[in-house]
Amino acid sequence: MSITDKDVQHVAKLARLNLTPEEEQMFTGQLNAILQYAEKLKELDTEGVEPTTHVLHLSNVMRDDEVRESLPIEKVLLNAPDEEDDQIKVPAVLE
Repeated sequence: MSITDKDVQHVAKLARLNLTPEEEQMFTGQLNAILQYAEKLKELDTEGVEPTTHVLHLSNVMRDDEVRESLPIEKVLLNAPDEEDDQIKVPAVLE
């Protein structure tokens, strides 16, 4: 499979990019080089290789859920744009 100038023009149009003819040529060459490199991967013997979702073997990377003291309400409300009755007041989103 190879990329043509017409393919690059189509993608540029979809992305609303105004490319010069020189840029179209450059991107056509670059995209074809990427595809040629990807074709080399087909030569690899992947028999017996397990599919992976991540390059590292991760199990559970979350911290333990520990009960701890919350911030005092006065300190929390210092960052609020507006407050009412010890609660953060926000604009209504429904009429």
